[in-house]
Amino acid sequence: MIDEGNTGRADRFRAEAASRGLPAGEAEAWIRATVPGTFVAQGGDGPLAVRMGGDPVLPDDAPDPCHPLIARVDCALIPPGATGLPLPAAGHLLFFADPEPGLRGPMSDAVRHVPAGTPAAVRRVTAGRGPFEPQDMRTMWHHLSPPMPESFAEARWEEPDDEEYELAEELESAWTHVGGSWPTWTFALGAHPVVLNDDPLRLVGDEAPDGGDWALLATWRCDERAGGLDGAVVSWMIRRRDLASSRFDRVYVHVDRA
Repeated sequence: MIDEGNTGRADRFRAEAASRGLPAGEAEAWIRATVPGTFVAQGGDGPLAVRMGGDPVLPDDAPDPCHPLIARVDCALIPPGATGLPLPAAGHLLFFADPEPGLRGPMSDAVRHVPAGTPAAVRRVTAGRGPFEPQDMRTMWHHLSPPMPESFAEARWEEPDDEEYELAEELESAWTHVGGSWPTWTFALGAHPVVLNDDPLRLVGDEAPDGGDWALLATWRCDERAGGLDGAVVSWMIRRRDLASSRFDRVYVHVDRA
């Protein structure tokens, strides 16, 4: 497990932004806009925090999922506070989806929590494109996740102009410059969305009938193992109040592709 010193990075960013002549107030706004995230990648020799693909491990009385398994997360291996989300402290979270570009909407069986100690067994599931090739994710790290520049600009200024969009890109460049080298991650918990065409958090906030305080629960960046959908991004979102009460049947899924 790799742990990034977030305070140190924020201080390095302030210094870098100042050296570039970027406004101090906007640099502080950028820092405030960051959120915690946990990121995983294949390889490494750490504990098995996340297993991608394969067949799900489900209780005998659980119904078959409608979509293939994307990831199985060992909640006990996610440090408290690492994602900024009230995740279950134990058991496994199972994420399901069919990564078909353009798919979005509420999905009652997209995420399931299997509590620790629940009798469960491997279930062969043939739904959708799956099962996907299994991958063990043993490299895990935690750091502050910044917004995409366009999302930052549109949240910061009501109608950003070209100069404000350029400033957001400069802030991102300064943040990346002091961040060090990280592996290319495959799956993330928390963090900001990966925006390809539309910001999924803004979409769900606009489309949900009663609004709510939505959070990004997880993100999968598809690769060549995803049945020809390399480059697609799957986002699972949930209202914070629903997550706090483990209402995983109220998840909203968004699939996008560049």
